Amino acid sequence: MSKFHLETLAVHAGQNPKGDPATYARAVPVYRTTAYNFRDSKHGADLFGLRELGNIYARLMNPTNDVLAQRIAALEGGAAAQTLASGTAAIFFTVTNIARAGDEVVAADNLYGGTFSQFDAILPNAGIKVNFTPVNDFAAVEAAINERTRLLFVESVGNPALDIADLDGYAAIARKHHLPLVVDATFTPPPLLRAIDHGADLVIHSLSKWIGGHGAGIGGVVVDAGKFDWTDPKFALYNEPDAGYHGLRFAHDLPDPLKPVAFSLRLLTVGIRNQGPTLAPDAAWIFLQGVESLPLRIARHSENALAVAKHLAAHPKVAWVKYPSLSQPELAAKYLPNGAGGMVVFGVKGGADEARRFADALNGEIFSLLANVGDAKSLVIHPASTTHSQLSDEDLRKGGVLPELVRLSIGIEHIDDILAELDRALG
Repeated sequence: MSKFHLETLAVHAGQNPKGDPATYARAVPVYRTTAYNFRDSKHGADLFGLRELGNIYARLMNPTNDVLAQRIAALEGGAAAQTLASGTAAIFFTVTNIARAGDEVVAADNLYGGTFSQFDAILPNAGIKVNFTPVNDFAAVEAAINERTRLLFVESVGNPALDIADLDGYAAIARKHHLPLVVDATFTPPPLLRAIDHGADLVIHSLSKWIGGHGAGIGGVVVDAGKFDWTDPKFALYNEPDAGYHGLRFAHDLPDPLKPVAFSLRLLTVGIRNQGPTLAPDAAWIFLQGVESLPLRIARHSENALAVAKHLAAHPKVAWVKYPSLSQPELAAKYLPNGAGGMVVFGVKGGADEARRFADALNGEIFSLLANVGDAKSLVIHPASTTHSQLSDEDLRKGGVLPELVRLSIGIEHIDDILAELDRALG
């Protein structure tokens, strides 16, 4: 469906235009099944042996999930995608689908708190070291890369500091050292940015955020651009025989049409099948409803957020404001010409105590005080004491999480009502 525009893909990609082939239902059905019948023993053996693609067991695949994966891949301009039980699972299984004990990762240091903790405290227990570098400090990135490095990881727009990653710069370094560039693009869904167009090899989204859009489910997705050459011997997981698949070498032994998506197939068969971070089909169906309206919603999110940022910048009780198109206009013009997303962060004069007082005052009829972003409803939180509270003071500072910082996820309500609530709470 590549001939169609993104708005059309959001509604139609990944589904038979005549509907479900069994019932001709036009909407995507929810397939609540544990397993699938094989035509005969040979059919089952061919499926398990990766000689034929098809449905085996719901931990491994589900037709509802497959439509969602194909649709997100189409929106991102990718070759394949896999859905997982959460965005956090998508990040963890992406890293462990590339790196093993003794390998290293180079990552920006302005990551979401849960991702930072995963990289700083959990992956090292599996023998994978993560070297953090300041976002867009390419000299530091180059210095951190060594013979054990297996991937570069960045967020397209950092959470919560809202720093835009210069993806072209990261992609150039990744190509120079033949490393995959992994981009968590949760804050910039496809109507705003297609990271693959800027050199990303793998794109991750928390489906729970703008793609789902209604705070109604947990899920993640990894999109494979299908362009990375995994035959480099340093990627041992793709070049050495896999004991779990009778010695299959994923970079060499797949049928030729599947070799470009070796990462995606290995993630499915080794990570999802054997370790079980499977997205439930009911959640996949919820996210499909969100995808259909994503282009419309994200435009409203961006419009409202820009108005909020400008309004707060003029308020006497606000110390500073960050919004991508205002804070980094050159990078925003390059990467986010269709809108800079629905997030605004700002500092309340008076420090952390006043920031928490403001969040409590705003928690009311329109804004909700909770740990989520990307909802149609407006949300507020004080990250230093909640979402990023597990970080040390030094790591908070490095990540741009200042004590007075308040994170706003701006919804699609009428802008006049949003601004009135902000003024009321600041008062």
